[in-house]
Amino acid sequence: MRPYWALDARTLRRRAAAWHFVVRVRAGKASMKGDVGDRVPWLRLWTELISEFAGSLPDVDMPINYMDESRILLPFDAVADLVRREARDRTMPRADQVAANFSGLRDVDEAGPGQPAYDPAWHGPGEQYWHLAVKACGPHTPAHGVGQGDLSGPAAFPHHYRPSYGYKGYVQNWTAAKDPCLQPHIRQLHGTFIEPISLSSTEELIPLFGGSKLPLNNEILIPGAMYLTKREFYSGGDSHGPSWVRKKDGLIWRGDGSGGRARPHNWQHFHRHRLVDMLNGTSVSLAEAAGGRAMAFELPSGDLDPGFASVGAWLGTFADAAFVHLCPGDRCGFLEDRFAPVKELPMRKQFRYKFLPDADGNSFSARFRGFLRSTSLPLKATIYAEWHDDRLEPWLHFVPLDNTFRDLYAALGFFADGPGRPGDAAARFIAERGRQWAETVLRREDMRLYMWRLLLEWARVCDDRRQLLGFVDDLAEGRTGQ
Repeated sequence: MRPYWALDARTLRRRAAAWHFVVRVRAGKASMKGDVGDRVPWLRLWTELISEFAGSLPDVDMPINYMDESRILLPFDAVADLVRREARDRTMPRADQVAANFSGLRDVDEAGPGQPAYDPAWHGPGEQYWHLAVKACGPHTPAHGVGQGDLSGPAAFPHHYRPSYGYKGYVQNWTAAKDPCLQPHIRQLHGTFIEPISLSSTEELIPLFGGSKLPLNNEILIPGAMYLTKREFYSGGDSHGPSWVRKKDGLIWRGDGSGGRARPHNWQHFHRHRLVDMLNGTSVSLAEAAGGRAMAFELPSGDLDPGFASVGAWLGTFADAAFVHLCPGDRCGFLEDRFAPVKELPMRKQFRYKFLPDADGNSFSARFRGFLRSTSLPLKATIYAEWHDDRLEPWLHFVPLDNTFRDLYAALGFFADGPGRPGDAAARFIAERGRQWAETVLRREDMRLYMWRLLLEWARVCDDRRQLLGFVDDLAEGRTGQ
């Protein structure tokens, strides 16, 4: 939220109130503004959450990004300038100068409803998202100034790949592993940078909240609305799966062929298609026979060689990964020879398997919380940031994967060594610790507390007296502060 402090408070609150989709708090009551039509009910779910603590909030407006994809992407220098301005204007008032009460939103409400939403310059369909994203990379990062390149051939993988965030091929720094600026090859290996389903992005900082974003984006993070729904599709319902020893010793993945608009010339660059292809025993056996190369993936070598005589033969008995729909409307016959769609499998039945890989969709995967709360082991690859990232510890609560998936076989080769063996015991430990921790820090009440503190700070940023607002009762005369 720090860059927003560099913007005028009056402008922020007026633009926030006039946005298309807003959760409004007035006099301790939350309501929603916006014509959602037949859209998914995310605005209602966020409003219901805020209603649970609206009585402890000042008047405030929370403008919502209703798209899957993030919408704010400032160039690196623009963000740096905003941060410098915030630091320049920052003050630390004396305790007797601090104001405890918010000014409110009278000027916004007196302007009346129907104020036009602020409309910045938007980048839209037909533009290359990577060309926008790379401008947000710092001048000393590997991706700075790197263009997109040809997407008509097989996916391009880096040679002699030794990422700075890895150790012997495995993810060591989870935050860095999600940063596109540190891995320019991701421009060819993730649907977000190939052809996203929707593109409406601005290089101007506007007030906007969203359930996920790239590390490069500038929205304010809130818990994804899908984590608030009771739909079993995202959570698995009340079922978290059988105990580890009663699970099937195998891997399951079901999902849509999402992540962007797959076309005959570019599908092999999409992350979900690569994951499913790499878990298909037949595809991998053909790649092994062809020297390790397929249209969508390369077989790993060196430290990441799982040591099987035939990875393809092993996957044929261990992994079950398939698309439920190949693309929106299933109008993509060019994929049918390679990917045969199957019926949906309820998440509660997926929990019968020990291993649950998870990959981004059009943005973040809304199933991750459900996977963490299960008794199975999540294996997670993503380039998206979420509200809970600082609460989770990779290798303790889940297994992190590189977005190339080159570490996938080696990780599975270690953890799936059979019941009672060291890898299986480690997998069980992570699965059980992850579930225990998710039930401790990813509960609805945890999201409620996060949102309450966030909206208090947002209301402060939008207040003309923001430099004086604070809490100093613990410093009052005669108080111990304990």
